[in-house]
Amino acid sequence: MKVGFVSLGCSKNLIDTEIAIGHFKNNNYEIENNPEKADIIVINTCGFIASAKEEAINTILEMAEYKKKKCKYLIVMGCLVQRYYTDLVKTLPEVDLFIKIDEYGEMWKKIQDLVEKNKVERSTTKVVEKVSEIKQLPMPEFNEFYDRVVTTGKNYAYLKIGEGCSNMCTYCAIPYIRGKFISRKMKEILDEAEMLAKKGIKELIVIAQDTTKYGVDIYGEPKLAELLQKLSDINGIKWIRFLYSYPEGITDELIEVVKNNEKIAKYFDIPIQHISDKILKRMNRKTNKQQITDLITKLRNEIPDVTLRTSLIVGFPGEKKEDFDDISKEILTEYEPNALKSPQPLDVEHLIEECLFLDMKSERLSYDGKVLGLIAFADTVYTGIGSNDEPFSIEVQEGTVLLDKSLDDLKHPGRKRFTQAHEASHWICHRSHHSYDKRRYEFCKREECPAIAC
Repeated sequence: MKVGFVSLGCSKNLIDTEIAIGHFKNNNYEIENNPEKADIIVINTCGFIASAKEEAINTILEMAEYKKKKCKYLIVMGCLVQRYYTDLVKTLPEVDLFIKIDEYGEMWKKIQDLVEKNKVERSTTKVVEKVSEIKQLPMPEFNEFYDRVVTTGKNYAYLKIGEGCSNMCTYCAIPYIRGKFISRKMKEILDEAEMLAKKGIKELIVIAQDTTKYGVDIYGEPKLAELLQKLSDINGIKWIRFLYSYPEGITDELIEVVKNNEKIAKYFDIPIQHISDKILKRMNRKTNKQQITDLITKLRNEIPDVTLRTSLIVGFPGEKKEDFDDISKEILTEYEPNALKSPQPLDVEHLIEECLFLDMKSERLSYDGKVLGLIAFADTVYTGIGSNDEPFSIEVQEGTVLLDKSLDDLKHPGRKRFTQAHEASHWICHRSHHSYDKRRYEFCKREECPAIAC
C-alpha cells in the first residue's frame, strides 16, 4: 500500500512525522508524495494558535476529498488532536483514526488495528485542562528516532533533544499539549547524530521548546553546553545551531562553548517576549528587564559577530502605552535591530506610533484610551449587511488593523459589530473557504481570546 504525509507546524512536529514515516517504511509500505495515488494519508497537525488550527482543519477536509478516489484511510495525529480529540471525533467523521501525542507509543499498533482489522479504539487518556494535570509525556523510543526518515534533504537534519515545556508562561498552550519538559538521554542523542553523520548530514539543528533546560530533569543540571561540545566532536558534522534558548538558561559555560567552537553557529534564538517588568511578570517569565539587557550586552561583548533573534508580544492583556514604550526604547532604539518582521509591513516608526493596545477588562483594541476597532488574528473575511441592505465582505490578512470607520456598515440592526477582540474571533472564516464547509466555521469559532495565545 502507498502512504502519503502532510506535516504541519514546527520542526519538532516534523520529527514526529519523520518517525511515523519510518514506521510505515519499516513495515514495507511505499511512501507516496502525490495524495491522489495514496491508499493512506497521514496528517500531522499543529494546534498552537488560531491560524494553525484553521490550517489544520482546512487540510484535513482537503485530504478527505481523496477518500472519494483511491484513499482508503485518513489518519490525523499531532497537537490539534492532543488538544481537541473529543471535538474532532464528533466533527470530522471522514477521519478514520485520530492519534494523540500521549499515545504515540502505541502509534503503530493503532495503525495496524485500523488497516489490518478495521478496528479503532477510542483514546482513553485525558485531555489536559488544568495546570495541575500537566505531566511529562512519553518520549519516543530510541529506535524510533534512529529509524526516522529525514525529510529535510541530504545536508541538514533536525535533532530533537527534549520534549514539552515546564516554563508555564501564561500565554502559552505548549505545556497543555506537549506536557512538562523531558530530556532525552545524551548517549541516545549522540548515537542518533552519529547515524545522521554517516548518512551524509553536515548540519545539525538542535531543537526543543527550551534547549537551555536540557538535562536538568535527568542529570540535575543544565547539559546543553556539554552536549553541543560532544556533538561537534562527531566526524562529518560541520555546522551546529540550536533553537530555542530562554534568557535565564544562557550560562557563561554555554556562551564560552558558542564563542570558542568553530562548528557552532554564533547565533542565539532568544524569545524574550517583552521588556516591561510588569508585563513579564504577568506572562510568568523568569527574567526582568535588567537581566535581559545585561544578557544582550554580555553576548555582544563576548561574541562581537553574534546574531541574535527574538520574538516579542504586543497587546498582551494589561499592556499600556508606557509598557510598549519600553520595547521601543530598550529594543528598537537602544539595540537597533537590522531586521524587524511584523504580521503586516510596518517600519519601526509606524510600529512605535500606531501600536494598538488590548485592554484586559474590555478586550477592546485602543490607542491612548480611544477604542479604534480590532486586529485580524488570521487571514480573514468579515461579512455583514451594508447600509444599502446589500451583503458585503472585508478581506484582510493576518495582523491587519480594522479601524472603527472600516466597520460602519456593521451597525445594521441585527448584525453584530466587531468591537471586541474575542467577538471578532468568533466570526472568523477562512477567506478562500468560508462558504465551502460549515464545519470550518463551527470548529474555528471556538477560539479563546486571541491575546492569550490560544
